[in-house]
Amino acid sequence: MRALILFGFWLTAPLVVAEVLTEKSTQIVVSIAPEWNSSTGRLQLFKKMACEWVPASAAWDVLYGRNGLAWGIGEHPTPTNSPHPLKREKDKRSPAGIFKIGKIFTYDSTLPEGAHFPFHTMSNVDAWIDDPTLPNYNRHVRVDLRNPPAWFEKQRMRLNDPPHRWLVEIQHNAAHPIPGAGSAIFFHIQRGPKIPTAGCTVMTELRIRDLITWLRAEASPHYVLLPRREYLSLWKSWGLPSPQAAKEILD
Repeated sequence: MRALILFGFWLTAPLVVAEVLTEKSTQIVVSIAPEWNSSTGRLQLFKKMACEWVPASAAWDVLYGRNGLAWGIGEHPTPTNSPHPLKREKDKRSPAGIFKIGKIFTYDSTLPEGAHFPFHTMSNVDAWIDDPTLPNYNRHVRVDLRNPPAWFEKQRMRLNDPPHRWLVEIQHNAAHPIPGAGSAIFFHIQRGPKIPTAGCTVMTELRIRDLITWLRAEASPHYVLLPRREYLSLWKSWGLPSPQAAKEILD
């Protein structure tokens, strides 16, 4: 019952997205999918200059969840009358909306040269909870290996797995996680050029390096993921780059 009440609050909460982006953020990562059920799209970096969003990179190809997109829980208001799905655990959809970019998780001791962003080096005690029945759902936790909980083997973070070398946290359902509303959403390296994900946004190793070395915590970076039609409808009210500035990912 509590989860349903919180879900209802999320749908009606009066969030002012334009203020989040214009007052706090000077870096945004924008990705556009052709439509809701698309598992591929384009991504581009933008920086704020003189109160305008301008491209900070060329566009590149990315992959999403194998079933496309669903409205996520982030810094945006979600339409209460939307015909499109809401993000749920194991729906194999990537969350659409605007999200803060959190910490980077890696099994390396340092980030790539040129990177300056908060990170955590994972070890054999780290887990990310994606089981909605557990108390720390959608949280990073560390366990005591002298007395590991029964769920640990299924929830532990992957070490020495090349696609998970760098996990850049996309803060969907993060502030007050709603059980079952989706968890463990990251940017990371793709497993192949045509292999979609369970809900993350993935790209080549070269491009994830470009992203990591560009991000700066003081710029309050955010991630924007929307289908093309929704972007064209919402960009002005949400304070996003204009269609002209975002032409490379909209075309």
